[in-house]
Parts: sequence; structure tokens; C-alpha cells
Amino acid sequence: MHFLSPILENYIIENSEAEPEILTELTRETHLKVVQPRMITGHFQGRVLSLLSKITSPKNILEIGTYTGYSAICLAEGLQQTGELHTIEVNEELHDLQRKYFDKSGYGTQIVQHTGDALDIVPTLDLCFDLIFIDAQKVNYDAYFEAAIKKTRSGSIILSDNVLWSGKVVEPLAKSDKATAVLIDYNQKLKNDPRVETVILPVRDGLTLSRVK
Repeated sequence: MHFLSPILENYIIENSEAEPEILTELTRETHLKVVQPRMITGHFQGRVLSLLSKITSPKNILEIGTYTGYSAICLAEGLQQTGELHTIEVNEELHDLQRKYFDKSGYGTQIVQHTGDALDIVPTLDLCFDLIFIDAQKVNYDAYFEAAIKKTRSGSIILSDNVLWSGKVVEPLAKSDKATAVLIDYNQKLKNDPRVETVILPVRDGLTLSRVK
């Protein structure tokens, strides 16, 4: 489902910050070499993530779901000079491609890669995160959120991607569609969770912004 017409989408992109050249290069290589390239964050949402990071000026960032590293680089643009971004990806085959672009971006020394299940890794991180981005297996979103919120403080921001799921969250639900069912429950949970205040932004496939109280 397209939430906006292609003409409006192009207009928004053309009148927003330009995509850094390195991210254009990363997008090109992702489409050439990696399965499901549509999973990459993309120009407009990437600039949204970058600006949110710059506004919050985080000391520590946690990303659950690295893919080829596009969103991590966007988020790293707002890091404090001594800050770190910890990004977790279950697919070890993407490690070298991620590192290639992390190092080319200039944020390589600040980006720490973790390979494996985020539900195993997050509890081992002895850090408080100012900004968290969740963009991994949808069926685990609730578990990711619960693991992540334990590593926050009042004022921390938790972003959750793909929460509109191509519009499926408002369509008749197929019994076999577990991902959509989980996202419907997740969206309702965040709305009613007393620990956070939440809005859903109609950015690309839906981006939830939650502020820890």
C-alpha cells in the first residue's frame, strides 16, 4: 500500500535533505548483492532518523536489526563525539558489507557490530541508551521492546519501524498472518503503556516514536 501518491513522495524527497553520497552508494550495492533490497531504510526515512538523532544528540544508540547498515549510519550522524552505536544483526553474512560502509562513513570507530539474537545480546550490554531503533523480526517486537526499555532512562527515545506493515494493520486479518497480528497488538500496547508516550508517524511503512517517561 502506498500511503501517498508517487508524485507527493517524490516532492517530499526533493524538498528534504539530500541523501549523502555514501548512502546512495550503499543502496546501489545492496540492490546488486543482497536479498530483499527493499528492506533498506531509504532516502527519506534515513533523513528522518538522522534528524531525530541530531535533535536528541545521543551518547549511546542501540539498533536492533542492522541489515546492510544504512539506518545505522543515519543514526550515527547525531552521535556525540565520544558516543557509541551498538547495532545487532542476526545474519552474519552481512557483517563485512556493513563494516565496509561504516568505515567509509567516518563513524566506523563509533559503531559496534553484534551478530546474533538481539534477545540474547541486549541484556549483556551494560549501557543506558538515549536512542533505540527497532527494525528486526516483527513477531519479536514486543520482546525487543521489553528488553530495550530496561536499558533506558527518562527521556530516552524508542523508534519502532514498519508498524503500519503496508497497511495490513487496518485490513481483514488472515489467521496465518502472525506478523500483522503481532504488530496490531504491539501498536495497541505502546498506546496504552504507562511507561512511554507514543505517536505513530506515517513515514514510509510507519515509524513509532515513543518517549520513556
